[in-house]
Amino acid sequence: MPLNEIHARLGNSLILFMLACGLWALGLYALKREVSPGYLGALLIGETLALVQGTLGVFLWITVGAPARWVHILYGVVSVIMIPFVYFYTGGRTTRREALIYGLLCLFLVGIGLRANFTAGQAAGF
Repeated sequence: MPLNEIHARLGNSLILFMLACGLWALGLYALKREVSPGYLGALLIGETLALVQGTLGVFLWITVGAPARWVHILYGVVSVIMIPFVYFYTGGRTTRREALIYGLLCLFLVGIGLRANFTAGQAAGF
C-alpha cells in the first residue's frame, strides 16, 4: 500500500477516533461524571495517532512534495498541539467541566480532520 494511502487512511481513523472520544466526553458531561483515567488514556492514544499521522505527513512532504494546499499543514499542526494545549490549560483537572471541554475539543478535531482531508484533494473515504 502506498504511503500516501496509509496517511489518508490513518487520517480517517483519527477522525473516527476523535468522534468517539468527543461523544464519550459529552456523555460523561451529560451523566454528570468526571473525566476518568481511561478517558485520559484514550486522549493519549488519539494524540499518538495525530503524531504518527503528522510524522507520515512530514515524510511525504520531504519525499513527494507539498500537499495541494498549504492550509493542510496548518490543520495537521493544530491537530497535534490541541490536546496537550487543553490538558495544560485545564491544569490536568478532571472535573465535569473538563469533560465538556474535551468533548468539544474532540469534535473540533473531527472538523479539522475533515477539512484536512478536503484540502489534501481527497474526500473523506469512509
